[in-house]
Amino acid sequence: MKKAKQFILVSVILGGLFFLFGLEVIPENFQPQEILDIAADSDVIIIFNSGGWGDTPFEKAEDFAPIVEGIRLTLNEWGYDSVVIPYQRTKNTLSGKIVSAKDFLNFFNSSSDTLAKDLEFLAENLPDKKIIVAGLSSGGAFVEKTMEKLSGEVRDSVYGIEAGVPFWHQTLQSENILQLPERSEGWRRTNVLRLTNSGKDSLSAGEVKALLFSLVKAPFRWIFSKINGQNLPLALSFQAPGHEYLWDLPEVGPKIISFLEEKFR
Repeated sequence: MKKAKQFILVSVILGGLFFLFGLEVIPENFQPQEILDIAADSDVIIIFNSGGWGDTPFEKAEDFAPIVEGIRLTLNEWGYDSVVIPYQRTKNTLSGKIVSAKDFLNFFNSSSDTLAKDLEFLAENLPDKKIIVAGLSSGGAFVEKTMEKLSGEVRDSVYGIEAGVPFWHQTLQSENILQLPERSEGWRRTNVLRLTNSGKDSLSAGEVKALLFSLVKAPFRWIFSKINGQNLPLALSFQAPGHEYLWDLPEVGPKIISFLEEKFR
C-alpha cells in the first residue's frame, strides 16, 4: 500500500513537471517574414492579443476588437495607416488548451520569448514603423511579459497597451506601457499606467469575494445560455465585475487616445 502511494505521488510530481516544462508554446500563425510584406504600406503595426486561451480570432473578439479598432481609427484620423495582426498564443484544440494552461502557469515565459524575438525582427527590419502590442486580461499580462524582454534598441518603436491584467501578474515599469488609472496621490505621472476601469475591475484589483461569487455563478450562466439557445462557452460564463472594457467609457477610449497622442503626435 505504501509503495502504491509513493508510485502515485511520484507520478503526480512527474506529470506536473512535464506539464510545466515539457511543452513549448510556438504559435504557427505568426510569420514575421510575411508581415514585412503585409506592413510595407503601413505606418503602424498593431499586434492583437485576445484574453482567455489566446486563440480567439480578431473578428470574433467582441470584448477587445472594438478597442483595437478604436486605436486604428484614431491613428487613421492623424494620418497614420495601420494594419492589425492577430497573434494567437495557442491553437483551438485540446492539446492547444493544455499548452496554453502550461504557458499561463509559467507566466508566459516561453511564448513571450517567441513574440519578443519576432518584435525585435520586425523593428530591426522595419525601422520606420511603429509597433503597438495590445492585449486584454491574460493577453495584457502576456504583453507585459513580452515588453520586459525587448532590448533597449527597439523599445522606442514598440508600445504596449494592456487592459484588465489579472492581479497576480507583476507590473512592468516601462514608459512605453499604458496602464491606467494613475497611482496614488504624490506618485509621479508617467506612462507606466494600466487600464483597470479606474480601479473598478475586480480581476485586476484582486477582489477575491467578488471573483469567487462570479465563479460560483458561472455554471448557472452557462446552463441558462444553453436553455436560451445562446451556447455561451463555459470559459466565457465567468464574468468578473468591472472586467468589461468599452471604447466609449471615459476610463478607456479617452485614456488610450491621450497615450497615443503623446507617442505619435
